[in-house]
Amino acid sequence: MKTTDLIASAISNTFRSRTRTILTVLSIFIGAFTLTITSGLGTGINAYIDDTVSGVGASNAMTVTKTSESTGDPLASSGEPTEYDPDAVSTGIPGTTVIALTPDDIQSIKNIDGILDVDPQRSITPDYIRFEDGTRYVASVGSLVAGQTTVLSSGVEPDDGSGDLQVALPQAYVEPLGLGDDADALGQTIAIAITDATNTQHIVEATVVGVTEEALASPTGSSVLLNQALTETLHDAQSTGLPATQADRYSSASVWFDPDATDAAIDELKDQLADAGYTGTTIADQLGMITTVIDGIVLVLNAFAVIALLAAAFGIVNTLYMSVQERTREIGLMKAMGMGSGRVFALFSIEATFIGFLGSAIGALVAIVVGSAFSQVLSETLLADLAGLELIAFAPSSIATIVILVMVIAFLAGTLPAARAARADPVDSLRYE
Repeated sequence: MKTTDLIASAISNTFRSRTRTILTVLSIFIGAFTLTITSGLGTGINAYIDDTVSGVGASNAMTVTKTSESTGDPLASSGEPTEYDPDAVSTGIPGTTVIALTPDDIQSIKNIDGILDVDPQRSITPDYIRFEDGTRYVASVGSLVAGQTTVLSSGVEPDDGSGDLQVALPQAYVEPLGLGDDADALGQTIAIAITDATNTQHIVEATVVGVTEEALASPTGSSVLLNQALTETLHDAQSTGLPATQADRYSSASVWFDPDATDAAIDELKDQLADAGYTGTTIADQLGMITTVIDGIVLVLNAFAVIALLAAAFGIVNTLYMSVQERTREIGLMKAMGMGSGRVFALFSIEATFIGFLGSAIGALVAIVVGSAFSQVLSETLLADLAGLELIAFAPSSIATIVILVMVIAFLAGTLPAARAARADPVDSLRYE
């Protein structure tokens, strides 16, 4: 029997007992469907994280702060009040402070081996922002460092190379400020109030050049983004009346290192910073918890899918064992006519593999249709604020891997009944009633 005839015969034999085969295929379908959906979930979320990684910063940079036991919470974890520290400065996130970095600290960081450049970040705490004579709103401010981007719904990012005072507003502020929609906000002038050390309030006007969307890995959260010129203007206004030693204080510093640095080299650099009294945090550190949680959820869901596939594997064993039992005389006849044990084994193994292919292919196809539709609905409703997020995405390579994996499991499940058929004695088989 030729190989093509063997394959055709195996496929034909698969449908001899249609009900039994359909039930077996259905059990495989459930496992393949679940595995495809969970794989798509991991692919979609991780792709979104990869797309927004640039929003957190370049891969060869880390954020450095002065090491402190204080969390910035007025009540420490023990429930006791946190002792006042005159060197603490706001990070721009309400209720959160860090120990300020001084010019001496910046120089000390620069002197650490392996650091190529240091960009200190000023701490600016405005009183409010306002459009014309409208309502005043509290807002935190921040700026993008080199290598960072943000998700924009309209306009552009503030230009650090421009001398104009520019801002990018979060979407949440556009309507309350009275700016209309995102497009209408562009080109409008807003006022930023900030109080100096002499308790004098300064009003700085800036032009809205962009509107930012909420993103999973947003570099500044819901902060108003400033360009360099506006940052310096606000800092100078805030520092009025302060001694130079108090004015030149920074909440953190962006540190740049070799882009080809290995994980071991980065860990060594963190250790050097720690020994000097600083804490370095890379992009991987910032996103590590997010990806760990997501991977953990996907792993648990995949475990359920694998359990379903194992149950399906027992169904394949049962189906083929019954098929071998029913076709005992046929097996004896094939062997009596010269078909070798290897060919008999291959015949039943192909049947098992084909059943696995049917279940996995149908399961993957239905999962793609259902998952894509479900993801589309979510992106327009519950996840509408996370622009660019496709919750369930399907990579062709992942789908192919799942189908092949299920076919391998089906083949392995079919080896026992196939081996029994191959070992059958033709004389005893022909006598079987």
